[in-house]
Amino acid sequence: MFSEERRAIELLSHVSYGRVATTMRAMPFVVPACHVVTDGHVLLRMHAGLGYHRACGGGVVAYGADNFSSGADDLWSVQCTGTAEIVEPTPFERDLFGRSPRHVDGKPFDPVYMRLVPQFVTVHMLDHSSERQSQHVA
Repeated sequence: MFSEERRAIELLSHVSYGRVATTMRAMPFVVPACHVVTDGHVLLRMHAGLGYHRACGGGVVAYGADNFSSGADDLWSVQCTGTAEIVEPTPFERDLFGRSPRHVDGKPFDPVYMRLVPQFVTVHMLDHSSERQSQHVA
């Protein structure tokens, strides 16, 4: 694993949610997903009831996550592109996700899992530390 891939995987381990992007009938879409990092892969959990996993499974997807709402001075964004495979996680992997939402769009949450093997990884770092120090006070 290259250093940028290691950095991306390490950063992803600090947040729980991101966005999966792919196409369905030639139309692009983005959907939220929960993730955990295990063995250099990104394991995603989505709501099966929406059906988006059918467009993702076996296809190329992009997965992005960031810490933009964290309030940190050093903000980052990670994007992984690779093939997603629908999988049944091990009990250990399932436990890594923690608590599931009870409902999605008013329907009981029905989890489906996909393993993303990153083939292309991008990390962007944004440092706002000097800007935040110069805020005006009235």
